[in-house]
Amino acid sequence: MRRQQWATRLWASGTGRFGVLVVLVIILVAVVSLFWTPLDPQRVDIANRWSAPDAAHLLGTDGSGRDILSLLMSGSRTTVLVAVGAGVIATVIGLVLAALGALTPRPVRESVTVIVDILIAFPVLLIAMMVSAVWGGSLLVVIVSVGIGFGVNIARVTRPELRRVLRSDFVLAGRASGLTPWQNLWRHLLPNVAPVFIVQLSWGMAVAVLAEAGLSYLGFGAPLTEPSWGLLLADLQRYISVHPLSVVWPGLAITLTVLGFNLLGDALRDATDPTLSRGSTRPATAPPSAVTA
Repeated sequence: MRRQQWATRLWASGTGRFGVLVVLVIILVAVVSLFWTPLDPQRVDIANRWSAPDAAHLLGTDGSGRDILSLLMSGSRTTVLVAVGAGVIATVIGLVLAALGALTPRPVRESVTVIVDILIAFPVLLIAMMVSAVWGGSLLVVIVSVGIGFGVNIARVTRPELRRVLRSDFVLAGRASGLTPWQNLWRHLLPNVAPVFIVQLSWGMAVAVLAEAGLSYLGFGAPLTEPSWGLLLADLQRYISVHPLSVVWPGLAITLTVLGFNLLGDALRDATDPTLSRGSTRPATAPPSAVTA
């Protein structure tokens, strides 16, 4: 399927449009927050603490008088950084392990498969918590641990696809023409497994966003000096019985972002699956009159 075709199918899907728009909005807000926020997100204004939403503070303020909208905008930078950083690391690890598990001699392939099966038994969040407990909480630790954890998942899904494409006629023809296994990988194998890989990567970014928020909430993620939706949620939830509306905003931001990445992954799966485009070619069902005749 050509790139224009699956891009058109992606945008034609309601879930695809929602996922694309959510991701674009988050990226745009993160870029804008580098240069402008309504107020200084770290500016303490005790006189206006727990202010209700108004013209001066569109989403209200927290217990220190900080503007919640400005905090959310600056926190989006952390979200984008973690999602992109973990995605890059997961891409490298996933493709390397998948290639080693598909293109190398049998002893190496089986060893890589066993290693992947062992690592995949550990949940991504558990790996991130263990690494953070040893090396301390920081964004770098979150990015690396989530990237490693989900890179293993990508390898687990991509390796069988590489093995399947490896038996295709065009790959055999490339091998007969003198292409090395790694040349075949770049010219034929990776382009044909790209749809599966892209879907897994979008889901991995959603896990990265959720992991950063969860780890920061638990104190294993971003330090207190970094803007983070998880830190903001942890700070506000202590007053949920007194100021419940303030907790809604960071929770809603996390939920919409994770939902956007997940729906984008689902829509990418549907748009890049060539078997789904054949649904319109199925023979039409006979009308009732023809059945009863």
